Amino acid sequence: METTMQPTLQPMKENTVFVGNKPVMNYVLAVVTQFNNGAGEVAIKARGKAISRAVDTAEISLNRFLEGVTKKDIIISTEVIDTDSGKTNVSSIEIVLAANK
Repeated sequence: METTMQPTLQPMKENTVFVGNKPVMNYVLAVVTQFNNGAGEVAIKARGKAISRAVDTAEISLNRFLEGVTKKDIIISTEVIDTDSGKTNVSSIEIVLAANK
């Protein structure tokens, strides 16, 4: 009998918004909805060219729509991605917003 090990992935946090190519207000709505549903923290994650959209999402959410919410943490990193032409480094960001209690 052969057993295969699956790679262990980091557990995904609840209340995570992954930012991609949609308009910023779509992500702002997702963040505001999470807080309105009782979330204590919301993580906004993006990679590569979407990083600026993630920053815009956090700032618009904080400055226009959410009261009593602050930036708790900002985590930046580089991820190595396998492509057809080899390995590529891609920057990533995670912005954690937290409700003040």
